[in-house]
Amino acid sequence: MRLQDEPDLPPQINIVPMIDVIFAILTFFIMSTLFLTRSEGLPVNLPKAATAKQQQVPAKITVTVDQDGVVSVNRQPTTVEGLAEQLRTLVGDNQEALVIVNADATVTHGKVVAVMDQVRQVQGAKLAIATQKP
Repeated sequence: MRLQDEPDLPPQINIVPMIDVIFAILTFFIMSTLFLTRSEGLPVNLPKAATAKQQQVPAKITVTVDQDGVVSVNRQPTTVEGLAEQLRTLVGDNQEALVIVNADATVTHGKVVAVMDQVRQVQGAKLAIATQKP
């Protein structure tokens, strides 16, 4: 007859691999949602401003002036002269429309002022200039 030296241990469930899988899935979802954000404007090198803040307005229209001076409204190329008319059609009767000007830092001051002047001619459009924090 054989005697047992140690009592049998009850079976245990090791949850460490399950935690690893959960963290891997969580990492996947976090990384995938970072790539789902949509940029409204064309990619430009924004100037830096210490007082920059995020605006939350229901209707946003993005006017982009890239480094070559090309003006675009919601990623559609346009001219400075036709900008006001195009903005009037986009704003319509919405009095809460925010027009965000994304101007590259290397664009001349005169070009940005001309775009801002066209935006100010549109009734009901609120003007904002996009910057980034330093």
